[in-house]
Amino acid sequence: MKSMTKLMVVAMLLVAALVVAPAAARTVSTDGANVFVGEENLNLSGSFGGYDRLVHFSDYSAKSVDKTLTVDANGNITELEKGIPTGPYYVFKSGDNPATAAALGYVNVQTPVATLDIVINDASRKDSVNGKSVTKNTPLAFKLGNNVDADVGAGINIDLTLPGGGVTNQLGTAVLKFTASGTTVYKPISLNDAEAGTYTAVAKWAKTSDFYGKGFDSNSVSFDVATKELAITSNKDSLVRGNSFTVTITGEANTVYYLYVKDAGDLGTSTYPRMIAQNGVNFTTNCPEGANAPNAKANVTTTAGGTRTVQFNTDQTTKDQSFTIRVADPTDVKGKYDDVKVRIEAGSVTITASGTGTYYLGEEITLSGTNTEASKIYLFMTGPNLADRGVNLERPGQRVKTGDAKNFTTVDVEADDTWSKKWNTAGLQLDAGSYTIYAVSADVDKDDLSEAKYATTSISLRSGFLSATTSAATVAKGDKLTISGTAQGNPDNVKVWVFGKNYYGLANSRDLRAEDVPVESDGTFEYELDSGDTKDLAAGQYFVVIQHPMGENFGVTGNQSGWISGSSTSGIVPVKLTSLQAPAAASALINALDSPNIPDTYVKLTFIVDEPVITIDPVGTKEAGSKFTITGTTNLAVGDTLIVDVTSAAFQPGDKTEASAFSGFGGSTIVEKGDATNKWSFEVDATGFKPDEYIVKVESIEAGKTATALFDMIEATETTPPVDEVTTPPAGEVTTPPADETTAEPTTPPTPGFGALVALAGLGAVAFLVLRRK
Repeated sequence: MKSMTKLMVVAMLLVAALVVAPAAARTVSTDGANVFVGEENLNLSGSFGGYDRLVHFSDYSAKSVDKTLTVDANGNITELEKGIPTGPYYVFKSGDNPATAAALGYVNVQTPVATLDIVINDASRKDSVNGKSVTKNTPLAFKLGNNVDADVGAGINIDLTLPGGGVTNQLGTAVLKFTASGTTVYKPISLNDAEAGTYTAVAKWAKTSDFYGKGFDSNSVSFDVATKELAITSNKDSLVRGNSFTVTITGEANTVYYLYVKDAGDLGTSTYPRMIAQNGVNFTTNCPEGANAPNAKANVTTTAGGTRTVQFNTDQTTKDQSFTIRVADPTDVKGKYDDVKVRIEAGSVTITASGTGTYYLGEEITLSGTNTEASKIYLFMTGPNLADRGVNLERPGQRVKTGDAKNFTTVDVEADDTWSKKWNTAGLQLDAGSYTIYAVSADVDKDDLSEAKYATTSISLRSGFLSATTSAATVAKGDKLTISGTAQGNPDNVKVWVFGKNYYGLANSRDLRAEDVPVESDGTFEYELDSGDTKDLAAGQYFVVIQHPMGENFGVTGNQSGWISGSSTSGIVPVKLTSLQAPAAASALINALDSPNIPDTYVKLTFIVDEPVITIDPVGTKEAGSKFTITGTTNLAVGDTLIVDVTSAAFQPGDKTEASAFSGFGGSTIVEKGDATNKWSFEVDATGFKPDEYIVKVESIEAGKTATALFDMIEATETTPPVDEVTTPPAGEVTTPPADETTAEPTTPPTPGFGALVALAGLGAVAFLVLRRK
């Protein structure tokens, strides 16, 4: 009994050894034979006798060696590892130099490759269903390719992972095990008894193969077995109309099915979702079911994978409700079908206007908002005495009408459902007032707004206006004058016309010039007649006309030759202003601007040009060493700079060893606003000044004007200090200091008495008189 048991154990061990034993050594004796990376126990023999290595050249012509495989004493090839260069390896004898010796032959080293696919098992076997859904009735076949020669004897199996997670090498009666032969093989499979779900497959080299576990397995493929023979799904349960959705049919491969929107009652033909022209969809259909509406039914042919995805479009005419999409088998319409519901929802429209809602005619207004209902937005407006149904924003005289899209102001909606319109109100035939802007999802007017989505915004338009002033009523020749103001209504420029005696805008010329002055974003403008302009102007009164275009273009324009004119429809007769005296020229310009056919507005200003004047108020006599202020008046502009010099009038020969008797003080001051005329002042510090007669010089560099004045400076007068008052007590009283107080002895030497001070002053006066006489 024990002997029998031992025999059975030995037998089992032999069987196990046969299962896991490596493949027998393969002999390679043919020149050019294939050798595969990962092979083991390879032996070279025959015509390759006397070899010891295999050499691979990165550049055969240059004999550049980049890899050498060792052949041991028994002829076994080693180092056939993953990652080595593939291609021809040349056989060399021991001691041969591969750069110069002739090779005995070569072998072709390749990487073993296995590829896997799952295809429709029809005559062509070309249609892959990898990653697709199929039904149980779909005939399939695994397509296995490899490059390993049959004499290698390598086994390869398809590991199929089932929906439940199990792995098998057999599906039904189909065994998924093969021997590599270097060719492509097909293995048909049946899904009749397959459970629904996802199947994944990989071709793996068998454990008995030298390639097992070395990373040479195939790619992975998968397919889904549908739960139904015929099914339909949608990529969206609901959507806003104006957008699209798709449905996907799963059925038999390359099979025709009916696809249609079920009849939803008396909705009208334009209210159903519509299929678009696309591959696999044929609108020439015999489908007896479905809504009788354009492109609401079709014959649809599935792909080789048994599926077909079909797009439906909607727009603002599509009814906002749920629709049922059905796919049916033409051979069994009542029995084999599937449905999916898709809800169509109405979109929305919004509109806002930039800014505060109040604008001046001529301004640019940005209108913006959203539109989830359609790909365009339709704009119109209503207001005082405009057409009741609305008018075009950019052509207020053009009425809008439902169904006539060209009468509306239209804007394309962006991909993110937003829209924006810059509306320029310049030149519009609109009066100031309140207006309502409508943004609508369709080309419908105010009476038909119930047929679309819309939103409104209200705005107030005001007439543009102009205000201006001069920096001074009087300007001195050579001084600057600023004309500034505000021009509402968003004009790019205003025109400034200046007239004076024999002056039309250019000094020393009878040419006509109207200056275009830019208007800033806040509506302000500024024009300056600088010192170079005013110095050439004759003294007298000047007239200024500031012109606002109240639109994109000026209604009255002039040229250098002196002519002014309006547009051909303005009715203005051209006038040559330079042929008229200046007052008459200004009046002719104003008359033209007052024409009812001219939208421009204007303001009038005047200013006077005077000769520059600087006055110095009497300075009076000042004491040396004192501080005092010199003042005066001027007709120069506030903010102008005056140069002030105060210098000694003394001029006499002197000894070079003596200190100079000359003294002075200088600086600048700014003209300030005065009551009747502008004023200036200058602080003088006379410290170190000598008694003398002094000259004050005040100069304006820009105006080229100078004024002078004289004043005397005398010696400073000494002030006599007050005499201490002695208080005598009344008779009979004795003033006694407190017992605890003592009188301190003086610690400083006595100062000269009052008589001495008077004497010193007398000597100083005598010395001064002597010096003056000299």
